[in-house]
Amino acid sequence: TSVSQSRTQCYGLWSAVAAIKVDIPKDQYEFARGDNITLPCTFQSALSSPALAVVTWSDENVIITYYHPNGVTDIKPEYQGRVSVDANVNGGTGKADLKLSSITMADNKKYECQVQIPRDNVGKDADTAALTVLVAPSKPICKIEGTASYGQNISLICYSEEGSPPPTYKWNSYDAQNNPRVLPPKTTAKEGTLSLYNITKETSGFYICISENKIRSASCNLTVTVLPPTMMNIGSTAAIIGAAIVAVILLIVIIYCCCCRKKNDDKENYAMAPDYNDRRKDYDDRRSDYDDRRSDYNDRRKDYDDRRSDYDDRRSDYNDRRSDYDDRRSDYDDRRSKPGDRNERYDDERRYNDRRGPRSDDRDRP
Repeated sequence: TSVSQSRTQCYGLWSAVAAIKVDIPKDQYEFARGDNITLPCTFQSALSSPALAVVTWSDENVIITYYHPNGVTDIKPEYQGRVSVDANVNGGTGKADLKLSSITMADNKKYECQVQIPRDNVGKDADTAALTVLVAPSKPICKIEGTASYGQNISLICYSEEGSPPPTYKWNSYDAQNNPRVLPPKTTAKEGTLSLYNITKETSGFYICISENKIRSASCNLTVTVLPPTMMNIGSTAAIIGAAIVAVILLIVIIYCCCCRKKNDDKENYAMAPDYNDRRKDYDDRRSDYDDRRSDYNDRRKDYDDRRSDYDDRRSDYNDRRSDYDDRRSDYDDRRSKPGDRNERYDDERRYNDRRGPRSDDRDRP
């Protein structure tokens, strides 16, 4: 039991200090296009005899995966037939080299080698390297842009359609006797383009462009002949100047005609404008129409007044009838007052009888 515990403690301590180290010897590898190449990758494990190791090569995406110890590889379809891994694991050390055949410009990439071992995940488990596929510059294409005549500006163009690394360009100049010479001071050269300004007869000669990278170089040459002004050029210049003058004259005539036409249009528009008297007459007509409407309104108002007068007449008749009624009522009151008179006379007769009574009494006495 104590031995077992000791082994367990040792195993735990060994696992704690275990560290893997993966290494690619160089940061950059250069090979010519079409070569079959090998990118080396070695690794050292802290485990003396790892039971499993997984090696993966990738660029931006995984290319190939190798499994130790069974030796199985998993290759992406686009790399089938031209990619393999040369692997060998011996104890805690091993290698897993990437082999590429017939490399092309498309293989200009950065590659990574990663090794994964269970219980050995502390340390540097991956390393990278760049692959540069070298391609010699193609024969450059040279041409002249512009007209090689006195006082003109021209450009000498030079470029290679391929080359890796990208080629650099250099221009050399020779006179008509094939003697080397320096380029004119106002000349500029940038990315294969040589610009010559205000050229003269001295600009004539041979110009050689050299396209070069670390593999080899290629060149092309141009012959520049600066011609003095000819009668044809003078005639062409005069024709251009004459055409410009004619164009200016035509432009002036067109502007003048446009101004005259605009002036005539303004006059016609002024003549067609309504006269003040016409506008006044139209105003008077509208006013007359307004007066007619007002007269019609007054007529309707007069008719209303007539109807009101008729109403007043009917009211006067009503008042007359009421006056007749009051008169008849007065007669009735007069008739009612007559019985009163009769009663009054009756009362008088009773008083008469009263007076007769004493007399009767006198007659009755003995």
